[in-house]
This record gives sequence, structure tokens and C-alpha cells, in this order.
Amino acid sequence: MGKGIAWTGATVALGLELAALALLGWGGWLAGGTTVLRVVLAIGLPVGAAVLWGLFAAPRAPHSSTARRLAVQALVFGGAAGLLAWAGSGAWGAAFAGLVVVDLLIVAVAPLPETAQPAPAP
Repeated sequence: MGKGIAWTGATVALGLELAALALLGWGGWLAGGTTVLRVVLAIGLPVGAAVLWGLFAAPRAPHSSTARRLAVQALVFGGAAGLLAWAGSGAWGAAFAGLVVVDLLIVAVAPLPETAQPAPAP
């Protein structure tokens, strides 16, 4: 596959990752009871997801492996899709999950060229 599809897949992946963080925050706000709990969940869920992503799923993650990366992706994207289905509608949650699956397959089939990968950490 061409470089165009690889870059498109990577760009869509970034958008989906940011959308997942936003959905986790929104879902955390809607799930809480008291205002304090709502604020804690709205901030804590996306921050926790971002920390896990940075440790295990990011391109230069210090503790990355295929299994860890897939587990964190499933947790973050699945949690976001589940919260969207719970708070919005099942159809929107399923659509988000389907888009994630399609994009992950595109990224797996058409990875970015080695020269476009981030430099290793010092």
C-alpha cells in the first residue's frame, strides 16, 4: 500500500485517540453523582488513559509490547465506545468502535515507513 494510506491511517488514529480521551472525560462527568465526583471522573479517566497510553501504547512507550499495546488500546477505545453507547446511543458507540477497528487494521496493514517513525528515546 502507498504512503498516502499509511499517513491517512496514522492521522485518523490520532484523531480517534483524542476523541477517546474526550469521550472518557464526558462519560466521567455524566457518570458521577456529586459535583466533586463528576470532576474527579471527568479529569481522572482521560488522564489515567493518557498515562497508560504513554507507558504501553505510544510509539516510543518505555514498556511497550504487542500484548500491552493491544490491551491498552482495547481498554481506552472500548471504554470510550462503551461510555458513548451508555451516554449517547448504542449506534454511536458501535460506529465509534467500528471506525477504531477499521483504522487499526489499516495501520497494521499499511504502517508508516521506518523513516517516518519517531526517533528512539535517548
